[in-house]
Amino acid sequence: MREDVENLDITDVTANWVNAAVLQHQIDERIKALADLSHTPLFFGRLDYLHAPGADKAEGAEGERFYIGRRHVHDAEGDPMVIDWRAPVSQPFYRASKKDPMDVGLRRRFGYTSGDLTAYEDEHLSDPSEAAATSKLLQQEIERPRVGPMRDIVATIQPEQDEIVRAGLTGSVCVQGGPGTGKTAVGLHRVAYLLYAHRERLARTGTLVIGPNKSFLHYIEQVLPALGELEVKQATVDDLVAHVEVRGTDDATAAVVKGDARMAEVLRRAVRSHVTLPTEGVVVVRGSRRWRVPAYELETIVGELLDRDIRYGAAREALPQRIAHAVLVQMERSGEAPDDRVQDAVARNTAVKAAVKAIWPPVDPAKLVLRLLTDADFLAVHADGILDEDEQKEILWSKPVRSVKSAKWSPADAVLIDEATDLVQRTHSLGHVVLDEAQDLSPMQYRAVGRRCTTGSATVLGDLAQGTTPWATRSWDEALAHLGKGEAVIEELTAGFRVPTDVIAYASRLLPHIAPGLTQVASVRENPGFFEVRPTTADEQVVDACEELLRNEGSVGLIAADARIPALTEALAATGLTYLGPGEETTAQTRLTLVPASLAKGLEYDYVVLDEPQAVVDGEPDERTGLRRLYVALTRAVSGLTVTHAAPLPQQLA
Repeated sequence: MREDVENLDITDVTANWVNAAVLQHQIDERIKALADLSHTPLFFGRLDYLHAPGADKAEGAEGERFYIGRRHVHDAEGDPMVIDWRAPVSQPFYRASKKDPMDVGLRRRFGYTSGDLTAYEDEHLSDPSEAAATSKLLQQEIERPRVGPMRDIVATIQPEQDEIVRAGLTGSVCVQGGPGTGKTAVGLHRVAYLLYAHRERLARTGTLVIGPNKSFLHYIEQVLPALGELEVKQATVDDLVAHVEVRGTDDATAAVVKGDARMAEVLRRAVRSHVTLPTEGVVVVRGSRRWRVPAYELETIVGELLDRDIRYGAAREALPQRIAHAVLVQMERSGEAPDDRVQDAVARNTAVKAAVKAIWPPVDPAKLVLRLLTDADFLAVHADGILDEDEQKEILWSKPVRSVKSAKWSPADAVLIDEATDLVQRTHSLGHVVLDEAQDLSPMQYRAVGRRCTTGSATVLGDLAQGTTPWATRSWDEALAHLGKGEAVIEELTAGFRVPTDVIAYASRLLPHIAPGLTQVASVRENPGFFEVRPTTADEQVVDACEELLRNEGSVGLIAADARIPALTEALAATGLTYLGPGEETTAQTRLTLVPASLAKGLEYDYVVLDEPQAVVDGEPDERTGLRRLYVALTRAVSGLTVTHAAPLPQQLA
């Protein structure tokens, strides 16, 4: 298929060099999408239908056979050999069961080792004499060791996951899922499905995946390209609001206030305060005639624009046209017949432009936020009745700042500037946005993401128990309201495919203290996993634990409180044990990754050594946030977990 595209001759099919360049780009992208993936089989399943799909199911009608794979594959004549997993005819591979066979006589799963077909497994779904059984191949695929970046799950998608993946484009979906339930994979595969089902529409409007940090995005970046989807953009929330250079930080209290949704009203007031009601009229001179728009009429025009509550910049652009229209009405009354060109000329008149500048001056969002954060009186006026005095003092900068460029903006400040920017000029909206680790966002960050999908839909992914910021959301209803997607359907995934039973049971001791209302994840893995709590007296013993786990197949993560990273770095260097940083791709030679607890979210390793749980808790501003950070760190292991500690364990784990 790739060679067919490479051999296309477009010499005589384009009208000009521009068309030729566009077509060549499309061909190049198609070639990239058809790239071979080493050790990735073309198909992983087969469906034998009792009757041809869509045909009359009368007695004697012949069935049909389909091979299911990651990509559509056709032969030299164009006849399909493998059906894309997203096609409607492939759906029974994920949904059919003994109770509801969906007209499937046989479902076959294929097993592979390093790309070679090594096994297959049959289920006769329509045969009442055959008992339902757990798929061994499915279990092996789920428990296969992980080396390298995140991979697709098209061979193992479960029915409850498939329902979310194939949900329509028009509605938004929120997925609450505990560790190892596959919520990130579900979100990425939902994007792949939507691009398959609504390709033209999303090609026009765009799609975006938002992750918590660069390490996480690097970890997931190969999933969609492996499914043939190359056009999906990836970003963090900080990337979206990068109007200024972020060089500063806030303490937790200030960040909570700046992230509060009430700041949106403070900013709205501050922006609108720049509008000044006119005190005198406008006189427009055209030739020998003078046309006067009195102050009371200007005031009416300004009042109407304010009442419409449209963007500040859009209203500013409309004001000269409205003034010009008032002049044209006078011209028509005097017997003239002005047209649109005259109205545009009047709108560009010097007197009109001067009036607009005085009434509705331009607003620079960054300068506006800078004034709010440095001018106590200006903030007090616009935060009156919204923020109390203590809250205002928390967000005011103690030192004066000369300019926007010299200011040490924090991440929360950048979000405020993004809000102000949207008040001035509408933010471009995409067709679909996936927001992962959404529980950690502040209300103002939710608003920033929501602006990117006002005319599109969203897939929101997260776990309330893993909220590790002081402003982490307490409920999805509240978060979705800030996002502007209050109508979104909330789904909960409770089957754990990644974390072993013993590990998730130990970590779940924290749930009553960090998220009392959540359902505990139930591991479906047959392998209970390796779990050990090991007292230590020196950092060298932590390194010993890593070396022991490296004797197994797969990746190993050493997770520790951020403050412990320098000491562990020295201990690893002393023994000559090589390691990677979070997000870096593991190799057969280097399978150990040293991970600060603050960056562990979303990552996974076959084996994990968790160093000093109490230090992880103490590294956060409050105990609840610290326990949530610990819960995240405890649930990164796929096959085994060793907890090492010299200090006593947190009492919640006792």
